[in-house]
Amino acid sequence: MRKLKNEELERLDVSEFKNTEKTPLIVVLDNIRSLNNIGSVFRTADAFLIKKIYLCGITAKPPHKDIHKTALGATDSVDWEYAAETTDLVNQLKSEGNIVLAIEQAEDATMLNNFKPKRGKTYAVIFGNEVKGVNQNVVSQCHEVLEIPQFGTKHSLNIAVSAGIVVWDLWSKINQ
Repeated sequence: MRKLKNEELERLDVSEFKNTEKTPLIVVLDNIRSLNNIGSVFRTADAFLIKKIYLCGITAKPPHKDIHKTALGATDSVDWEYAAETTDLVNQLKSEGNIVLAIEQAEDATMLNNFKPKRGKTYAVIFGNEVKGVNQNVVSQCHEVLEIPQFGTKHSLNIAVSAGIVVWDLWSKINQ
């Protein structure tokens, strides 16, 4: 077995990425503090051809050296936009016909492994602050809450890890 070189991976360049059909998935970052987490989410979004990222509230925006350190150029490929108020953005996304899902632990949440996306729909998934999670006002506006099953002693996962799990899971279900 031999490790592949980067040039053997046949990845898209930025212009090809921009012109490629995207996964019908939007990522919303609600008041994320860590610039490294933001960069990691950009890199995950690039890997799975995510349609767009929205950065809300205190979430920092590119260009920033600490975002760039983990994004490794994904801020150039993935479309993104800043929205001051997550609640206003949720209203906009819903009015555009998107299904809005909070990634959170909540009453009547659907476990991620049990969620089945509908064909032809675009989903917006909201990830919350590292300490407080998704704001309750935002959770209340969502169509549904998805929860990542966990079995250990900790109450949550790192936001970048959560985004990787959710995006991979939804991408694989959408592309079956």
